[in-house]
Amino acid sequence: MTSAHGGRVLNLDTLARLRRGLRAPGPALRLPVPEGMTAPLGFDAVAVPARLGPLVMPRLPRVGCVYADGTTWWWLVPSDSDHALEWPAPAHYATGAVVPDAPEIPELIHRPDGTLPYTPPIPLYLALCRVTGTAPSWSRPVSA
Repeated sequence: MTSAHGGRVLNLDTLARLRRGLRAPGPALRLPVPEGMTAPLGFDAVAVPARLGPLVMPRLPRVGCVYADGTTWWWLVPSDSDHALEWPAPAHYATGAVVPDAPEIPELIHRPDGTLPYTPPIPLYLALCRVTGTAPSWSRPVSA
């Protein structure tokens, strides 16, 4: 898309994605998609403290790739799975599955059967809400 003056016009979606792609300085690694798997929807990651990982896993109907390093667990989800969702604290949404300040790539602790690495984001979101005692954003009271 170009403007009447010949310059490129960026829409809000593009600007938001560019902003989300910015990160703090320092080393950052990206979680990989395991060999033999494809991520046609792109991928991001949802990180939680390791103490919550074992509580979340049995609540999920399907589990995609999960990585862990002893302090944090990461679930691969399709790109933009944070759209219109407020992930409950202490969860952290990592655009591009970037793991900032990690000395090495975390270990793959769960690999699903098949070729897709994704954990469905809505069941993951609901499981995280449940284990953190947080009401899903769409069921919270609206204040005036």
